[in-house]
Amino acid sequence: MANMHSTARPRTNAARICTIVGFVFAVLALLLNPLIFGVIGLVLGIVGAVLGDKPLGWYAAAANVAAIVVSLLINALVNN
Repeated sequence: MANMHSTARPRTNAARICTIVGFVFAVLALLLNPLIFGVIGLVLGIVGAVLGDKPLGWYAAAANVAAIVVSLLINALVNN
């Protein structure tokens, strides 16, 4: 039992940095440009999750999708 290898990747500093920057890009997508910052943040969240920062990486990706949708809805309401 002690010799079993885990299939999960260990979390690295690069994974945590990608996740944090992904959350920052979610805020920027909400405030500035949803398509540019949202897509970049989505990619960074997915990369952070794949590199081992599983729950927060997926949360960052979901936050970016939500920021894109909310920002586009707000822009549509303001412009109409």
